[in-house]
Amino acid sequence: MTVAASAVDGLNVVEHRSHREIRTDRPVLLLHGIGGSADSCAPLAERLAAAGVPSWCLDAPGYGRSADPMPGVDVVAAVIDLIERTWPAQPVTLLGTSWGGVVAIAVALRRPEIVAALVLADSTRGSGTTAGKADAMLARIAELRERGADAVAAERAPRLTAPGAAPIVCQTVRRSMADIRIPGFTAAAEFMATTDHGPDLARVDCPTLVLVGEHDVITGVDESRALANGIRGAQLHIIGAAGHVAVQERPDTVADLVLEFLGGLS
Repeated sequence: MTVAASAVDGLNVVEHRSHREIRTDRPVLLLHGIGGSADSCAPLAERLAAAGVPSWCLDAPGYGRSADPMPGVDVVAAVIDLIERTWPAQPVTLLGTSWGGVVAIAVALRRPEIVAALVLADSTRGSGTTAGKADAMLARIAELRERGADAVAAERAPRLTAPGAAPIVCQTVRRSMADIRIPGFTAAAEFMATTDHGPDLARVDCPTLVLVGEHDVITGVDESRALANGIRGAQLHIIGAAGHVAVQERPDTVADLVLEFLGGLS
C-alpha cells in the first residue's frame, strides 16, 4: 500500500494506492465531515485502495494539514479546482460524509461533467432547509469560539457513534473534533447554514449511492431517505451497528457496498 500526501494550492490531499492490479482508473475523492479530516476517511480509503480503487482523502480548507481559508471562501470552488488540477482528463467519484456529502452534491450540481458518481454517507440536504436549523448551525461557530474545541468534542463526539462502538473509533472521532480550527469550521458551518439542496436534487445526473448508519442521530435515516428519494435512481443502504460516522465504525461494510456500487457502473 502506498500512502502519499501532496499539496494543491494550499489543500492537503492524501493518496491511497495498492501495489496490486488496479481495478479501475477512475479515482475516488473522499470528503470528510464537519468534525473530521482526511484522517477520518483513511480506514475506508485503505480498503478501497486494497481492492484496486485509487482513493484520495482531502483535508478541506482549514482542516487537518490544509491551510486556513480566507473569510468567505467558496469551498465548492476549491474542491472543483482540486479535481480539475489533479484529474484534468477524467471525472471522479465523490464520496462525502455528512458535510462532505453536501459539498459533493454541490460540486455535482455546479460541474456535472467532472463527477462520475456520488456516494453520500450519513449526509443531508444542508442546514438551510429551515431557519431553525440554519441558526443552530451558525450558533455552533460562537460555541466553538467560546468553549474551545476540546470542550465541544467532549460533549458532541459521543453522539456520533452507535451504542457499543469500538473504543478506538470513539477516541478517534473525539480527537478529530478536538483538532477543529475556527477558520475551517466557520467556512463549513456558513456553507451548511446557507445550503438547501432539496429543490435541486432532481438535477443530480449521476449514479448515486446513499449510505446511513441505523443509529445516526445527527442527520438520521429519514434525511438520507430524502436524499435517495430526491435523486433519480439513487440506491439507499442502511448500515447496521453504525451511527453518524458509519465510514469509520463499519469501514469493511461500507467498502463492500461502495465496491459493489462502483462495479455496476459502466
